Amino acid sequence: MQDEVGEEVPVTGRASQFRIRTNRRMFSGVDDIRYDVQNYDKHGAYNDALFIYPTDGKEEEEGISRLCESSSGNCKPENDREVLETLTAGDSSESDGAPERKPMCDFSDYRSDVCDMEGDIRVIGKNLSSVMLVTPSDHEGSRDRNESWQIRPYPRKFDDSAMAKVRALNLTSPHGDREAPRCSVNHAVPGVLFSTGGHSGNCFHDFADVLIPLFQTAGPFQGQVQFIIADRQGWWIHKYRPYLMKLSSYDIIDYDSDDRVHCFKHVVVGLRAERDLMIDPAGAPEGYSIMDFVRLTRSAYSLERDRAWAAAGEPPGKKPRLLLIARGGTRRFMNLEEVVGMAEGVGYEVVASEPDFFDVGRFARVVNSCDVMVGVHGAGLTNFVFLPTDAIVIQVVPLGKLDWIATNFYAEPAMGMKLRYLQYDISVEESTLKEAYPRDHQVFKDPESIHKQGWFKLRDIYLEQQNVELDVNRFRPVLQRAFELLREKNSS
Repeated sequence: MQDEVGEEVPVTGRASQFRIRTNRRMFSGVDDIRYDVQNYDKHGAYNDALFIYPTDGKEEEEGISRLCESSSGNCKPENDREVLETLTAGDSSESDGAPERKPMCDFSDYRSDVCDMEGDIRVIGKNLSSVMLVTPSDHEGSRDRNESWQIRPYPRKFDDSAMAKVRALNLTSPHGDREAPRCSVNHAVPGVLFSTGGHSGNCFHDFADVLIPLFQTAGPFQGQVQFIIADRQGWWIHKYRPYLMKLSSYDIIDYDSDDRVHCFKHVVVGLRAERDLMIDPAGAPEGYSIMDFVRLTRSAYSLERDRAWAAAGEPPGKKPRLLLIARGGTRRFMNLEEVVGMAEGVGYEVVASEPDFFDVGRFARVVNSCDVMVGVHGAGLTNFVFLPTDAIVIQVVPLGKLDWIATNFYAEPAMGMKLRYLQYDISVEESTLKEAYPRDHQVFKDPESIHKQGWFKLRDIYLEQQNVELDVNRFRPVLQRAFELLREKNSS
């Protein structure tokens, strides 16, 4: 169905600074939320703020649309779900006398490689880094074939810097007179082998590259699954143990140090993943959606609130809570106290807090107690996964023409989690870059020229050199609008 572009509606006389954009269309799920870059550029709807309602299962919703351009690297070709049956060293034609085999490995996806193996499987870790398929469940005579694959079980294969920190595993089948190693341990449940290397330790990547893909891959086993982790980091396991315990009832196998031969009848090597912080229910096992992951999160950390502040149902005098993500490094609020005072004046109870690197549960409870989250673009925003449904995420976007990453990494995922979204693009006067560069510099005049110099240059200038000093008078209407939205949504 072709999108119908809606009209822009100015809010309380400040059309030049704050706009709502509506787009009436049919929604069937999270995967149908798309962002139309061309229409936003044409209409200027990104002036300072953007409000979107998430889909809630109704036929019609207010939202945004995005045109998928294959050149962006974000879109997958229409046939990307085709499964590559084999990647063999020998002839894979049927003329060799072997029956046709069912698909085992999928190397076609732009993001992840996954091998789903069934049969007599031997997992050999430590120095050998091998997973051996002795006999597939659907195929006899495989010992006469010389087959091998190599896989790095981390779902960000387009990112060389991440994959350089992921151990390569060899998937083989014995052939000729080669003996399969004898089993040390026999497992009655399936195994899932994955890596916590890559960019693990960054909150965004912990969720986008490991936790959500792990939920997609292991969730259908209902806890009856054995995790085998390569590039294991003890602190990471401790940090996210509540998630891991919800998904598996068994102790984790450390692939890097365990020298035993573990035998399974079913092993999945690698994690299934689509877009960052999103799940396509149409392609996910059991039809899981990102809201199923959100519910798992609330259960794992015993989060009490499922819904945001309701004006009609709260005790007299109770205010909605607003969380300011107080970054300690780059892209931090330089006038945090002034912003807190302004927000309190609007009518919020304000909490300013920085995510706790190790104690996820503590910060999750802080986030879940809030109704509005405000943060400068960055990994800390990923904590919106802990917000109650219908809460509002306000992303403050620094200078640098960062619309694409702001939308794809945080705006669309937030909406998919049934949160509402506002965006505030800062002005030159609110950026500390004005102290480092003259006003006629290309940093301000031509951000695209910086983009063309590559990701590292862009990151250095716009993400690592830049802090934010909010103009509280310019930002106040956004907080006022968020307050109105809480009242409107929750009193209806």
